[in-house]
Amino acid sequence: MKKIFVNSLCALGLTLGSGASVASESVNIGAPSWTGAQAIAALLQAVVVERIGGEANLVPGNNATIFQGMDQGKGDIDVHPDVWLPNQQSFTKKYVDGAGTVQLSKNFYEGNQGFCVPEQFGKANNITDIADLGRPDVAMKMDSDGNGKGEMWIGAPGWASANVNEVKVRDYDLLPFIEPIRAEESVKTARVKDAIAKNEGYAFYCYKPHAIWFMFDVAMLTEPTYDAANYKMVQPSDSPDWYKESKVATKDALKNVQIAWSKSLQGRSPAIVEFFERFSLTADDVSGFAYEISGKGRDASEVASEWIANNPERVDAWLGM
Repeated sequence: MKKIFVNSLCALGLTLGSGASVASESVNIGAPSWTGAQAIAALLQAVVVERIGGEANLVPGNNATIFQGMDQGKGDIDVHPDVWLPNQQSFTKKYVDGAGTVQLSKNFYEGNQGFCVPEQFGKANNITDIADLGRPDVAMKMDSDGNGKGEMWIGAPGWASANVNEVKVRDYDLLPFIEPIRAEESVKTARVKDAIAKNEGYAFYCYKPHAIWFMFDVAMLTEPTYDAANYKMVQPSDSPDWYKESKVATKDALKNVQIAWSKSLQGRSPAIVEFFERFSLTADDVSGFAYEISGKGRDASEVASEWIANNPERVDAWLGM
């Protein structure tokens, strides 16, 4: 009886110890400004809290801030929820390949980037290719401030893709006609809605997956086929003369988009790391999330919890169940 009692106490101790370990699982998830990243961040948070029983916080930041946080390994920022490659390759080369402090997921969804116009504006003015934005008649219809150039949103401050697009505007010979604008994505969305309502001209950086394909009738313009020889992008993190040293005169190649996390997280929250290693989404998943959040104005955490409830088998697979 004494031996049985001692064994029972040991088993109870292991159970409590295991419970304490799960309860101590904690992660700080970076939350970039674009809707798809915020949706994925909210989903990661919800799975950690609702299914793993851990603690997860969202930390706003741009790509540089999030990668630096993961590199430092102090737990201030542990995860980037939406790494677009090769757009953010300067960061992965530095921290994944170089310092070896960041782990990149092997599971990715496919992303497509380009430039869009409202469909009705494109049809009315025969705008199908990026070169059409350089026509004086088109540029004039996109000029809302009277400075003689049409405005085109190229991305938000801090986006690596915005740097690429700024070089593209130059190398597509659009600078005499087009003024590249950087602003938060919410500004772009409001401008697209307004342009469609008023039947005005507007052009903007667009990508898939994204909520905008569910929200408005927009069309992606054709560009010269991707050619590595005409695609040399140097990011500001690589050189202060990045703009002069870069040349981008073709469409971007299709992207691999995945999550990344600090390798230090393995020692602090191994159950969360195991979840991250199995985590995977499709482009349609992300477009649907983004539409619910930015298109319908729903809370990201509410959308994430609803998705978890409706997709138990997929979540179970992420958790190795």
